Amino acid sequence: MTGSMPLLSGAATIAGVVGAPIRHSLSPRLHGAWIAAAGLDAAYVPFGPSDGGFEALINGFRGGVVSGVNVTLPFKERALHLADHVDEAARMAGAANLLLFHGDGGVEARNTDGLGLLHAFARQAPDWRPDAGPIVVLGAGGAARGAVAALARAGATDIRVLNRTQARAEAIAALLPCKAFGWRDAGQAYAGARTVINATSAGLHGDDALPLPDRTPGDEAYAMDMVYTPLRTAFLAKAEGVGFRTVDGLDMLIGQAIPSFAALFGRPPPVELDARALLLAALSPKTGEHQ
Repeated sequence: MTGSMPLLSGAATIAGVVGAPIRHSLSPRLHGAWIAAAGLDAAYVPFGPSDGGFEALINGFRGGVVSGVNVTLPFKERALHLADHVDEAARMAGAANLLLFHGDGGVEARNTDGLGLLHAFARQAPDWRPDAGPIVVLGAGGAARGAVAALARAGATDIRVLNRTQARAEAIAALLPCKAFGWRDAGQAYAGARTVINATSAGLHGDDALPLPDRTPGDEAYAMDMVYTPLRTAFLAKAEGVGFRTVDGLDMLIGQAIPSFAALFGRPPPVELDARALLLAALSPKTGEHQ
């Protein structure tokens, strides 16, 4: 985004993103660029409460002076429990990445992460289909649960959650249509898999210890990492080395932001702005930063 920020009026729409840490989040840059391109009387700002201050911050926003906030790590599950109304995507994911504040004091929770995941495949792998074959989701946290929920809604019929501790994978399988596997059964989980999605934070730390098959079952096999910094994680490099086509996490960030922007500011983001190019410029050369 170039140029100076326009002055806000007393009627400006205020929204933001809440997380800890928050200083490296790309969300303010993305939403700020959309606001500027659309000429809105609005602002999108980062909030970084202490671990114990999240609930007080959110409850202080009740009443609609702030239109809403995106929520990132580590507060997504706690955000869900503060809401008075929860959409189906957030309920299935067990987490919210968007809270909307209404004038009557009510808080509405939504989850747009699943839309972001599907957006990433649509942009980078347009031939991919969720029902083309088994899908393996690595991890058993909120991101994995959200991925399973989104994939199931999109039509996937064979979803396998693979986690170091099988009991945590089984906790997801008890709630959503998927099968649970521990790392010792990775070979069984990967049998015939057409898609592998890393829903762990391992990529943030350069960890390439996640299990992968020795080869893909065919030409149309895809691997995605939800992490977008670095853009090419060790997991993606390893997956490409055994024959997977790869999908990075940057378009997931953009894909979840599109419906968030519409909910926060009452209009879709301007399509003329190249959001991916904007964020790639922001990431380079600081490839080690993360949301």
